[in-house]
Amino acid sequence: MNILTADIGSTYTKLTAIDAVAKKIIATSAAFTTIETDVMEGFMSAFSKLEEKVGPFKYDELLCCSSAAGGLKMVALGLVPELTAKAAKLAAASAGAKVVKTYAFEISEAEQSEINEINPDLVLLCGGTDGGNKEVILANACRLCQVDRPFTTIVAGNKSASFELREIYEASGKSFEITENVMPEFNKLNIEPARQKIKELFISRIIEAKGLSRIQKMCKSDIIPTPLAVLNGCELLSKGTKHTGGIGDLLAVDIGGATTDIYSIADGKPTIENVIIKGLPEPFSKRTVEGDLGMRYSLSSLADELDLEFLAEEIGLQPADISTWVKTCSANPSTLANPQSAEQKIEEALARGAVKIAVERHVGVYQPAYTPFGQVFSLTGKDLSVVPFVIGIGGAIINAENPKYILEGAKLQADDFVYAKPKNPDYLIDKKYIFASMGLLSSAYPELALELMKKEVKQLI
Repeated sequence: MNILTADIGSTYTKLTAIDAVAKKIIATSAAFTTIETDVMEGFMSAFSKLEEKVGPFKYDELLCCSSAAGGLKMVALGLVPELTAKAAKLAAASAGAKVVKTYAFEISEAEQSEINEINPDLVLLCGGTDGGNKEVILANACRLCQVDRPFTTIVAGNKSASFELREIYEASGKSFEITENVMPEFNKLNIEPARQKIKELFISRIIEAKGLSRIQKMCKSDIIPTPLAVLNGCELLSKGTKHTGGIGDLLAVDIGGATTDIYSIADGKPTIENVIIKGLPEPFSKRTVEGDLGMRYSLSSLADELDLEFLAEEIGLQPADISTWVKTCSANPSTLANPQSAEQKIEEALARGAVKIAVERHVGVYQPAYTPFGQVFSLTGKDLSVVPFVIGIGGAIINAENPKYILEGAKLQADDFVYAKPKNPDYLIDKKYIFASMGLLSSAYPELALELMKKEVKQLI
């Protein structure tokens, strides 16, 4: 039996042909995603390249994921930043949505206008534990209903406000879904129901992208968000199956054209003594998405985050060289650097910078505190300092001349000791870009997917 998987990304459409009987990957191919016209064109172009490698290819099953057009743009609202706002962001990010903004407390008129300008696809509305504060979530619902944009609101807050919330939304005629509270009790997360709703709405909204409805008809199962597929792949490789063990804790870095996504599969417990844990408990499987750290569509904002003079000195070029390349790629996202060129050096330095910033935003932070009994530390977030593997995913890493140099941006350095980053990891690379493919495969064929991942994901020397 032959299986074809398709990952329709914001920049490239990637296909993987799998022989399920022989348990091998036959071939992979990629073509530029034709989001401006019809994504089917990019799919067929990639399929033609696949057949150039292997000859006529007939598949029995097509599995597909997509982040075309950058995936779904989401805004999240909660009661307080440290609690429900963060819970909302975790639920959204783990479901594959791109969270562009989070708000806490009752939103102002200016923030209401800002949401209008953002024009999100989805809004996740949270606030209050069950039986607790409901004034804020009701006030925010009223403001959201005044925003003249066609987004759907997923309501995942205080269940005591459900009746009033339903009345508000039904009276407004705005699209909404009510699900379980993301934080029903203080410091207790319940993100799965909200995550499932986001996934469902992703499926219904993303296929509205040009051509995706045609591809959906070719699939036996629903198209899912690419980040969710990658998360499933990470979980499978880490945890294994009922019958076969995985490789253990890991940190995965996926650098794309629009975002840099970080995945951690680890409990993230403190690795030092005398630690006070602050904030919400972290999920074992966590994804964060950085919409300002992509290598094409958000390259200018990535450059703004970096010290270009330091970067230029490190690679032996001028800051103006980097600025020129950034402008070129931002204007034409299909631009590629020639091998062993100055532009290739710039690409890899920018990618390393994206990894460094994205990982520092993902991991926990240690802060010293002084008590009558001596110094202690507080930890906010996950301690990933002893994670043994950092895995590189995405074209910027796969096509690099020195992928290890890029991935070393994830490693703890002397000047960033407050971050609980991996201290001494081994570096692996998903050279054929199969994580999303294996994540798709894992739902129906977990043993096959795990075997292929262990075979194809290689250690960098």
